[in-house]
Amino acid sequence: MSGRVAVVTGGTRGIGAASADALRQQGYRVAVTYYANEQAAQNFTGRTGIPAFRFDAANTAQCVAGVKKIVEALGPIEVLVNNAGITRDAMLHKMTSEQWNEVIQTNLTSCFNLCNVVVGPMRERGFGRIINIGSINGQTGQLGQTAYAAAKAGMHGFTVALAREGAARGVTANLIAPGYIDTDLVRTVPPEELVRIRTRIPVGRLGRADEIARAVTFLASDKAGFITGSTLTINGGQHMY
Repeated sequence: MSGRVAVVTGGTRGIGAASADALRQQGYRVAVTYYANEQAAQNFTGRTGIPAFRFDAANTAQCVAGVKKIVEALGPIEVLVNNAGITRDAMLHKMTSEQWNEVIQTNLTSCFNLCNVVVGPMRERGFGRIINIGSINGQTGQLGQTAYAAAKAGMHGFTVALAREGAARGVTANLIAPGYIDTDLVRTVPPEELVRIRTRIPVGRLGRADEIARAVTFLASDKAGFITGSTLTINGGQHMY
């Protein structure tokens, strides 16, 4: 049993919820963050007992205040899973600056905000695990997702640079790039498009959130101490390199 404190942003649904619950089952003291969906947060906490803290991960001041509350409640943060993310799909010639900024802020700037607050104390203690949740579309691109793909690709560069900075201080940083996972977000895709997506996945199905969560728990563990600056692709073979 770990007993370490882990925080999962955007942790009340989908991959975030599965990761938070998996960490809890491994003995971590877990907190999740959320911003928009109060009902989902209440349902998640009621089901798992994991406390949910509401603040906007894209807002620097709110992150500072929110992390302070988590530390006061649970103790120093030793594992951070940056999972908060949104899509605002539009072809670039139709995309507004508001759509672009919202996606970049929520998906990429949130990584800076959270890491900026927690990485200093991690370095001082000589231990830290930072796990960023990217996307296959940050590797391959996707129609209508220039902003989303840019943000997720940016997370890759952010991760490898942070890995170099933290390695000598016991702080690892890795990225997981999921493919199409059976979550609420993917279920909004039209059925005929989902059929086409499945035909492009060699294993012939969508992924499951718990399959991503198992990778999160491994990268958070002591056993993964020699892994840093890596991207773990979990996509059923849809993108291989």
